[in-house]
Order: sequence, then structure tokens, then C-alpha cells
Amino acid sequence: MIKRALQLVENDLVDSALRTISFGKQGLNALELALQHGLGEAFRKAAELIGDIDGRVVVTGIGKSGHIGRKIAASLASTGTPSFFVHPVEANHGDLGMIGSGDVVLALSWSGETAELQGIVSFTRRFSIPLIAMTSGEVSTLAREADVVLLLPKEQEACPHGLAPTTSTLMQLAMGDALAVALLEARGFSATDFRVYHPGGKLGAMLSHVGDLMHTGDRMPLVKKGVLMLEAIEELSRKRFGCVGIVDEDGSLCGFISDGDISRHLHLDLRDTRVDDVMTRNPKTVSKETLATKAMAMLNKHSIGALLVVDEERKPIGIVHFHDLLRVGVA
Repeated sequence: MIKRALQLVENDLVDSALRTISFGKQGLNALELALQHGLGEAFRKAAELIGDIDGRVVVTGIGKSGHIGRKIAASLASTGTPSFFVHPVEANHGDLGMIGSGDVVLALSWSGETAELQGIVSFTRRFSIPLIAMTSGEVSTLAREADVVLLLPKEQEACPHGLAPTTSTLMQLAMGDALAVALLEARGFSATDFRVYHPGGKLGAMLSHVGDLMHTGDRMPLVKKGVLMLEAIEELSRKRFGCVGIVDEDGSLCGFISDGDISRHLHLDLRDTRVDDVMTRNPKTVSKETLATKAMAMLNKHSIGALLVVDEERKPIGIVHFHDLLRVGVA
């Protein structure tokens, strides 16, 4: 293994990083320009081809293109376009059976002359499986065989030797992301759909709905309009949400009292005071379809600790506290 001591000082290291980013920006600018011209039409054809299939997008590539391909396949799959990655060498040893007649193959090769891709390319031609090439090799073997060619501009790699894939892989990655997002938007893929594929972790928490987290039934702190404050205070103490909702004769929400409201009215004789004189009318509420992140934003904006969840008739169906949101990772 070749290992050498660093020969650059601190400032030189930062300068090197800046040059790499600069080369990357040049590559992305060139890619943007290409999309405004001939590449744009090829991109449209590729998206339409993928949108028309009944099967999946099979992404393949080797080396750094393979690593980028795995990420593209994952992005497509998580945004509503069924996709998976097939290693071209494994494909030549049996994994070609993973590719079906209803699929489309997206092959990544910067040169377009990657020998390991030959088996997959031949397979797609033999069984009339659509082939999309992502390459910079305009007259390469891959480009000649493909049904659609996403021809990427040839820009200088950040590597001073022009060898390590850097700018090129950044453009491949950007093109893959662009394809995933375009398909997402074309399908009308919503945040609710997104959560189906991202139920765990921070992202799953952000995409949770209030209806998934709210307390219902007897857990809701509610009293009727016109009752004495003592009853409201007892309800607030029992349910421990720091608030109580006020409902009218029809069971619709008409007011809200927080522990802060009680503190601000301590100058009154609360034994003889009715909730109507203390409550906040037309309180902030959410529906059960409200995203947890939006509920947290409302809590922060209005400096409150809980929100009542109401239906179309403004009848309370639940309550969500900021502790519930923090517990699942919404912050």
C-alpha cells in the first residue's frame, strides 16, 4: 500500500478543498446549460420512459459510477419509483434473472466503454428491455446501444491528475436526483406518500400526523361553557396538559383556558368566576391530518404548550402536547 505523509500546510489544504468545490460548481453549471439544450429532450424521454413501465428501474454501474448508481436507485425507490441496484459482475453470474420484461435499465458509465456492463447491455437488447445510458461518451458502445442517452458534459475532474472521479460523479448524482424529483412531481407524490417509505427516524417523525400522536376520549381536558372556574381548574389538574378546552351545548369548541390564563386572572375570585370570563375565544386548533412539524411550529409561534384537535364541525377529537412531539423526535 502506498502511503505518504501530507505535504500540504493548513492553508493549502483549504485551498485544495475550495478548488474541488469550484470544479464541482463548474460541472453543475455545465450540466444545467446542457439541460437547457439537447440534454433536456433526452431527460424528458427518460422520465417518460420510466413513467410508462409496469416494472422497476434497474440501476447498474461499476466503480464510483456503481456507488452513485446505488444512491440513485435508493432515491428513486424512496420517492415512488420502484427501483433497485444490480451489480454488473453479479449480473453476469445469474443476477440477470432479476431483470424482467416490464423493467427499464439505467446504466451509468462515464466513458461508456465499461466492459463489465456488456452482459446487461446485451441482455436488454436481446429481450427488448428499454435501456437508458448515463454517460459522457457520445459515440461509446453504451451510447450506441441505448434507447435514451443522458449525455453528460465532459468537465475537468477536481483531481489534479484528472483520474479520480470527482466532478463526474457529482454530475451523475445531480442527474439522478433530478430524475427522481421530476418523477416525484409528475406523479403527485405527497408528503403522506413519502412517509410510507420513511416510517423511522427523524424523517418519519417529521412526516407524522397529529392524528398519530394525539390523546383522545377521556384523556381530553374539556368542560362545558358556563361552568365555574373551579371545575375547569380541577379538570386541568386531573388531565395534566396545562390547559382545558371549553365546549358549547353542541359539543363544539368555543374557548380555551391555559394555566397561564389562570395565573393572569388570580386577581379575580375564581370561586365565583365562570370560564366564559377567562377563556380565550376562537383558540388555535389543528386537524388530525396536520403534520407534526406544523403543529410544533404553531406551538412555538404562539408560545403555547398544547393544541386541541378538532373535526370539520370544530368538535374536539383529541389533544396533542409538545412533549408528544418531542417524544417522537419532532423539534
